[in-house]
Amino acid sequence: MTSPLTLTHIIGADRPGEAASEIRNPSDTNEVVALAPQGDAATVDAAVQSAARALPGWSAASPEVRADILERTAQLLFERAEAIGTLLSREEGKTLKEGIGETLRAARIFRYFAGEALRRHGLRLDSVRAGVEVETRREALGVIGLITPWNFPIAIPAWKAAPALAFGNTVVLKPAGPTPATAFTLAQVLIEAGLPKGVFNLVIGRGDVGQAIVDHSAIAAVSFTGSQKVGQGVAEGCARRLARVQLEMGGKNPLVVMDDADLERAVEIALDGSFMSTGQRCTASSRLIVCEGVHDAFVEKLGARVASLRIGHALDPETQIGPAVSEAQQATDYRYIDIAREDGAEVVAGGERVEAATPGWYVQPTLLAGTRSHQRINQEEVFGPVASVIRVADLDEALSVANDGEFGLSAGIVTNSLSAARRFQREIRSGMAMVNLPTAGVDYHVPFGGTRGSSYGQREQGFAAVDFYTQVKTAYTLP
Repeated sequence: MTSPLTLTHIIGADRPGEAASEIRNPSDTNEVVALAPQGDAATVDAAVQSAARALPGWSAASPEVRADILERTAQLLFERAEAIGTLLSREEGKTLKEGIGETLRAARIFRYFAGEALRRHGLRLDSVRAGVEVETRREALGVIGLITPWNFPIAIPAWKAAPALAFGNTVVLKPAGPTPATAFTLAQVLIEAGLPKGVFNLVIGRGDVGQAIVDHSAIAAVSFTGSQKVGQGVAEGCARRLARVQLEMGGKNPLVVMDDADLERAVEIALDGSFMSTGQRCTASSRLIVCEGVHDAFVEKLGARVASLRIGHALDPETQIGPAVSEAQQATDYRYIDIAREDGAEVVAGGERVEAATPGWYVQPTLLAGTRSHQRINQEEVFGPVASVIRVADLDEALSVANDGEFGLSAGIVTNSLSAARRFQREIRSGMAMVNLPTAGVDYHVPFGGTRGSSYGQREQGFAAVDFYTQVKTAYTLP
């Protein structure tokens, strides 16, 4: 068994904090993956001061300097993808293939934003006043607070930190409680890549650390990914002091299966979108809205595929579904399965406790049928390997059901009808709309985000990231 990593906060060149909290492997709770410190408001203040001291030099540096460091970060992540991916899988519980894949995604994100650092542009315009010149330019905001979740413990810190750094900001990152080791490893890679002292700071801790970031007067903006309830508190805290804020708060994503769909394709799309990564994706297909002409056949085929999924240790190459990230998340998953049963759902596959070779927080992938749109299983985010089926008559009813509820992150349709696909993309109330693809699985070079209770503020990722991480200055000159 591998010895636990001893983690520290990273605040400039200093790394204070007693590593007292155990981070256990969800696949084998006998293994301690890391020992982590617990920061507080004073730790956050020290990190913010460190970032503020580093800001003038970093924001004024040549964009080529920033691009080179981000490119070097990408290269180190590519080179160490297997080692970092293994750590990620031991800490978070996703399969080794998924852990390595996520690390490679983080590498590609840093490589992309290395290029974007050189493409920050402005405009030159003629003034309405004769002889006056007008220019616009984008400038760094300042110190950015990043609060990230546990389900993508390197990809989400990457897609927040990479643009923040590319455009000249400095960063204070608070990773999620269950997955600090992966974030700590990313911080070490950034430092090794040549990032100057104080530009990237890491504070490990609980919710009070996040609150201290939200409340700190020297933090110019906060980017948060997590639950809707916590996100609302983040927005309120930032609004009180007029700080910029960006929120990603999950989803209850619908996948519509039309009567004309290729049934085998629909089953594989649903299986991927609903159950891979143990269903712990904000874009997971948790509501399967199926037209009555194919409903019974779809449920039968998908149920058989779900029942065949191999659950096990994240590092076992035969494992298809790893454990939940924590005992609390495992309990939440089974609680919602019980709620659905009480509301009359039929358990088509799964729903039982898992007997595994090692003690872990395993959840049996579960498919529920006979559910109604208003039921809690279809209104509240479970964040586990649980999908519920809703029978509908046609596209009209499918759209009505798909648009029900508070969330609007991702949505998908499986159909061979171009007109149905186009209508769905127009009328669905979500930030992302998929045709013949899983609702989970997005590209890093295009905007990411939702509508309604799923997102707030400017879009993340890709070419849209510059809008959140910079401010526009308009300059007038009379030569």
